[in-house]
Amino acid sequence: MNFEFSDEQNLLREQAQRFLSEQSPLSTVRAVLDDADVSCDKALWQAICDLGWTGVTVPESYGGLGMGYLELCVLAEELGRSLAPTPFASSVYLATEALIRFGSEAQKQKWLPGLASGEVVGTVAVAEGRGAPQADALAAFYANGTITGTKLPVPDGDVADIAIVVAKDGAGISLCLVELQGDGVTRSVVANLDPTRSQACVEMTGASAEVLGAGGSGWAQLQELFNRAAVLFAFEQVGGAQASLDMAKEYALGRYAFGRSIASFQAIKHKLADMYIATTLARSNCYYGAWALAEDAPDLALAAATARVSATKAFHECSKENIQTHGGMGFTWEFDCHMYYRRAKALSVNLGSLSSWEDRLVNALESRIAKEA
Repeated sequence: MNFEFSDEQNLLREQAQRFLSEQSPLSTVRAVLDDADVSCDKALWQAICDLGWTGVTVPESYGGLGMGYLELCVLAEELGRSLAPTPFASSVYLATEALIRFGSEAQKQKWLPGLASGEVVGTVAVAEGRGAPQADALAAFYANGTITGTKLPVPDGDVADIAIVVAKDGAGISLCLVELQGDGVTRSVVANLDPTRSQACVEMTGASAEVLGAGGSGWAQLQELFNRAAVLFAFEQVGGAQASLDMAKEYALGRYAFGRSIASFQAIKHKLADMYIATTLARSNCYYGAWALAEDAPDLALAAATARVSATKAFHECSKENIQTHGGMGFTWEFDCHMYYRRAKALSVNLGSLSSWEDRLVNALESRIAKEA
């Protein structure tokens, strides 16, 4: 398979790079990081909404642009490169996608226009504390139009207007749509490693809710949703890995020791080469994932796990080695290296841990081998 983005999609990339370099420089990210009372840049979020990015994959009949997932992959990589402090991922990759794929016509008519315009911010609430969520261990319960339970952590749960909550009900496990500003919902911000991607504790006590799509099939729907979102998160991670590599390279070329650039030192060359290899491998796997996502291919589960695993490793490697390349100064608050490391760690657990995605990759490979046998 020979995959590459089209000229139009590459033009979109260039436009996104210019926009984000102006509207979301690292000084903007640092301003959010420094302010304990702010978890996102509202001006940047509004500018992104005005461009229509929040409605890229939403059909035109629901107020979106009706473009496609390849365009969204392009935007995801650039948002990851700039560390944009917005709830874009939670709202677009997760909540909007859940409504597109599983919502009833009435639910789509009610919520997709707001999500597409950015007036409504969404998220997905799965975890209930420590450890990986398990279908048979969920405590949140839906019955008779209300839901009770606690979800922790919920990505961007402090700024979201709606949440797609995974809960038990009489039919099994269902996805339930909850308005977070309604009665019976209490939210509190939870401290985390990357405050520019906030986390919240959401407590629901008899909160009004409605089942999203068919009841009882929520766990299977969640796995499908995560496979699709994993490709988009992987593109964000590749964008961050590339930015970390670029930062390390520029510093190494400009930093002199013993009368010459440290970029000429073999140890630094090897670091940069390893970062380049990790990023290039991850980008290749992400391209495979982008194709599978756009085509809704049978290989999507395998492609998503491959992209997710390689991109998680690449971003962690590059953000870590960027700090090392900068030496002692790389560990300081004044330098920007730690912001990429924070984002790398935050994204690595957003849809489940690296080990859980390695397990999914093994299962997908075994399934493929069994089919070909």
